[in-house]
Amino acid sequence: MPFRRSLCTQAAARHRRRIQWPVKQVTKSNFSEALAEIKACILNSDYVAVSFKQTGGHSAPWHKILPIDTAETAYFKAKHAAERFQILQFAVCPFSVKASKLIAHPYNFHLFPRDELKVGMPSYSFSCQSSYLTAMAQEGFDFNACIYNGISYLSKAQESATNVQIGHLSPSSCTVHSSSVHSVADSLFTERIRSRVKNWIRACKDSNKTEDALISSLRKLISGSEVYGSRPSLNIDVCSECQIKLALETLKEFVDVVPLQLPKRGAGVQAVRAVLTSSQEDKNLLEKELQHMEQEQRERVLGFREVIDLISTSQRPVVVHNSLNDFAFIHSKFLAPLPLTMDEFRSSLHLIFPHILDVNHLMKEIGPFEKMNNMPAAISYLERRFSGSIDMDISSQDTDKVNIHGHNVLRVCHLFVKLCSILKISPEVPEDGQSHLSPSLPRHSNIFNPCSSNSTNPIEDDVRIWTGNSRTISINNLVFLWGFESGISARSLKDLLCDTHDVFSEEFDVRMLDRTCAVVVFWTPGFAECFLRIIDSGEIISTKLTGLISGGLKAAGYETYKRVCESGLRKSDLADCLDQAMDETEILSGTVKSQQEQPVIYWNNDEMINLNDL
Repeated sequence: MPFRRSLCTQAAARHRRRIQWPVKQVTKSNFSEALAEIKACILNSDYVAVSFKQTGGHSAPWHKILPIDTAETAYFKAKHAAERFQILQFAVCPFSVKASKLIAHPYNFHLFPRDELKVGMPSYSFSCQSSYLTAMAQEGFDFNACIYNGISYLSKAQESATNVQIGHLSPSSCTVHSSSVHSVADSLFTERIRSRVKNWIRACKDSNKTEDALISSLRKLISGSEVYGSRPSLNIDVCSECQIKLALETLKEFVDVVPLQLPKRGAGVQAVRAVLTSSQEDKNLLEKELQHMEQEQRERVLGFREVIDLISTSQRPVVVHNSLNDFAFIHSKFLAPLPLTMDEFRSSLHLIFPHILDVNHLMKEIGPFEKMNNMPAAISYLERRFSGSIDMDISSQDTDKVNIHGHNVLRVCHLFVKLCSILKISPEVPEDGQSHLSPSLPRHSNIFNPCSSNSTNPIEDDVRIWTGNSRTISINNLVFLWGFESGISARSLKDLLCDTHDVFSEEFDVRMLDRTCAVVVFWTPGFAECFLRIIDSGEIISTKLTGLISGGLKAAGYETYKRVCESGLRKSDLADCLDQAMDETEILSGTVKSQQEQPVIYWNNDEMINLNDL
């Protein structure tokens, strides 16, 4: 057993007393072997469950996705977390359901971003939260093994950028389309290459004859000949994409020449290299060598991204516990930088993963379990409340080892099958091969609003105030309030607001978002707008309300809160963020106003001096 610190060893001992599931642990040393295994498992399974451990999430109560968040503000919060923190463990479990039996193949991949090709990607700084790292340490996570033996990766966007920097090795990657239209400069450039290559080939072949070594060296020096391995080569300098294409197109005329692209520092191609082969057999051998080198290079570049590509290519439904948070991380780390809006994110994701199922949304279909976000507790409660156990058949080569990492992915599988059983949904996929999703599940797929109470699309501007209450309200009826006495409770603040104005004479509620800010819910339409207008105007309506305002009470509508979420302001107190957002709005408004009030200069054409008239 590998060396562990006492904290990890004690944690592992505690976990041994629990039911242990065999989960194959994958690091850089056994990644190639595991990749071949999981590819077969994915193709032979109906679903793929994923779960991961990251270095952080939210550091303040209001950073979490709240019931008052719309799909857009929830996305902004998930986007900020995904861009800030890093994934260290990624568990993948292809599984199928056959006659109430769950057949699972769990793998837990240990990840660490590393610049394998020395191109500046994906090594970058990321944030860590002590609470998350402590929790991982208590589970026995080996941070040394993760850092030194974790699997690296590049996103699709980073792979494209890397290909530009390191160029292509195999001739198949250098394929170009002939163009019948060339400028005079292009024709001269092409003719110069053709003449130079002919002379170089002639010099290389003449050097095989018996001649003085000095003459042979001078001949190679004049022709610019170099050596690629044991074969003669010639570098052709290029300074534009057009010249690259012209050089590659010209080299196609020489049957015994294999073209390569040489990258330059930073990005782009600095030269096209022509490699001379001795025969068709030698040319085929070189091309195979280059293809093998490019495949090895691609594997080093992609790393764990290959697993994501396998899942995407299979078109299998992906089952998760928190679709928005999980796929914000997946998109950010393995696909491309996150889009600016929720709609763009949803569209981008749908092209890669057409079917995403969130067990949280299935739990909300039942109703009473909405507050139960802890998977072990949810499974335990469902097992006690509803009859019918789920048999789990786990295939793993590590059955003789105690594994305490990656169990959540099996809980996701178990919870999904249990919920399908309770909701009378058949998870079995038809064997006709025309669909990868059970006919009962499409209406439950691709839902990314974590506060949606059911699978039907809610009105975009309607939110809930409390997690366990399905009553919704328009965001136009919400007012954010701060600047009140520190430590005050929601009930005390509500009592304080009563009788300060007529808007508080009708039904309203108050919910604390953190210790500095509360949201006031006006159940009567129009009252929120009226209250904000009073606060902004400074009108003296009542002594009590005037006293609160003079004491520092401030208010803002939902648009200000949305700007806070979108801007990435993440101070611990929401009140400070709202203050900053309002200050920036005032500065922007003042700038626009001053620009509108700038003096106008009138230009008289009659007074212009025409230099041609001088």
